[in-house]
Amino acid sequence: MRLIKLAISSLFILLICESAYSQINLTTGTEITINNFIVKENLYKNNQLAIIAADKDEKPIENLSGTFKFSINGFEQELKFNNGAAVVAQPISKSTFIYVRHENESGNQGKLYYVIKKYDMINPIKISWMVLVLVPALIILLAMMFRKFIIIAGILLLVLFYFNSSNGLEISTFFDTIYDGLKNLFK
Repeated sequence: MRLIKLAISSLFILLICESAYSQINLTTGTEITINNFIVKENLYKNNQLAIIAADKDEKPIENLSGTFKFSINGFEQELKFNNGAAVVAQPISKSTFIYVRHENESGNQGKLYYVIKKYDMINPIKISWMVLVLVPALIILLAMMFRKFIIIAGILLLVLFYFNSSNGLEISTFFDTIYDGLKNLFK
């Protein structure tokens, strides 16, 4: 009897964990997953971001509806998708970095955006992991090539570090973005 209860509770826990990553379309019986997404300004222009489910060519998937777990700057959120789009509840008050991550059976997708806020408009710009690596590497390379440039390079690196950290780009997010980019490079 005890073994049956243990087996049933284990099966229940497995089903709950399975549903955290994907959903089943009840009409067709197919699995619904988000393998790619785009971050844009909400259509209502209320300083909120919209996350749009997309295919690998970044074309929106409009027939997707349901609740999916996302991590935005390290905070877990369940976003309700309706016709392929979900709105992040927290409004953007100033220009900042936003790191959005979604996990499903095929892996996890993480994307870094710099959201520029001007007046009542926000403009999310996707930041490639290569930019995060190449800009400091280029500054260091120039400092190594031209010895007189060492002090200026050090100041530029400090300004870059200060700009990133004051706008919400933490060191862990920096390395997560690079890790995700390298991982996707070898897929």
